[in-house]
Amino acid sequence: MNLITIFGEAFRALRQNRLRTGLTMLGMIIGVAAVVLMLSIGQGARAKINETIAAMGSNLFLVVPGATSSGGFSFGSGSVRTLTINDAYAIADLASIAATSPVTSGTVQLNYASKNWSTIITGTTPDYFVVGNWKMESGTAFTESDLRSAARVAVLGSITSKNLFGDEDPVGKTIRITNRPFQVVGVLMAKGQSLTGRDQDDNVFIPITTSERQITGNQFPGSIRYMLVQGKSAEDMDIAEIEITQLLRQRHRIQAGKENDFTVRNLTAIADVATDAAKIMSIVLGAIASVSLMVGGIGIMNIMLVSVTERTREIGIRMALGANQRAILAQFLLEAIMICILGGSIGLLLGIAGAWVVSRFADMLIVITLGMIGLAFLFSSAVGIFFGFYPARKASSLKPVDALRYE
Repeated sequence: MNLITIFGEAFRALRQNRLRTGLTMLGMIIGVAAVVLMLSIGQGARAKINETIAAMGSNLFLVVPGATSSGGFSFGSGSVRTLTINDAYAIADLASIAATSPVTSGTVQLNYASKNWSTIITGTTPDYFVVGNWKMESGTAFTESDLRSAARVAVLGSITSKNLFGDEDPVGKTIRITNRPFQVVGVLMAKGQSLTGRDQDDNVFIPITTSERQITGNQFPGSIRYMLVQGKSAEDMDIAEIEITQLLRQRHRIQAGKENDFTVRNLTAIADVATDAAKIMSIVLGAIASVSLMVGGIGIMNIMLVSVTERTREIGIRMALGANQRAILAQFLLEAIMICILGGSIGLLLGIAGAWVVSRFADMLIVITLGMIGLAFLFSSAVGIFFGFYPARKASSLKPVDALRYE
């Protein structure tokens, strides 16, 4: 018997028992649909985290002031102002550092015409937009000249711009910040939430000199809330962290054995942890969904064993007419594979449809790749071969005489 004949016999056998074939495929349909759906959710989570990391910037450190304590209680990092603008400029001169950006912040009320909006105000330097990988939607960032002259210029986040100006282009317009006029020089493209869940687009950015002298004031002149530091390369991040720590300890005259009055956090390492967590989640989701595939495979084996028992006399007749063991093995194995591939195809379509529904109504990023589709077909075929081999082997090993006598 050639392959075309074997294929035709297998298809005819499955068609004669449509209900049994459909119920057998059901386990495979559910299994493949679950795997595709879970993998697409996991891949979507990884893509979302990678997108957030890319928007955050690369090779970043967050340097925050140290902790303070009173009456036996610790108030945590940032509770005392120990960092200054000059610290940031000194760090920028290190060989392993590409740029630094000192930051102060507060909450202000913005006004334009009859509209007003309460938002976060960030005083910083022009390097902030480079370090943080910000893109301009319109206009430009403020300049070093604006920084030196403490100019009243502002860059708006996308949400702030929308709430004050709607669809109007804010560039060149004048807004009031705490009743002081500021010219809008640029609007930033939307970034979304940071890894900490903070909305990065509801913000207004001004030169740090302007913020300190005219807006937020400063009880400790020259002090900053935190600074962002960008290393020159990913390979030198550990060296950069050591150099930053040594420099700040020297500048702050911290003696050996004393604790730092600042904290250096490697944001790239934190991002890597988040990526690894999303990867593990994707694997776990896929493994959980694969259990249903195993259950479907067991169901296929069970039905195929029943089919071998029911068709024992048929097998004996085929062997008596000249069919060899290889032909019998191929027919029953092909039946199992056809069930898996057909069920897997239907499951794949249901999985894609389910992913679309989740994306549409749960507002989640879903990623479906060609590799995922290929994996679904490959896994379906593998399940058919694995669970179909034993029943096929059992059918091919029957002796013609015993098979013909079977009642």
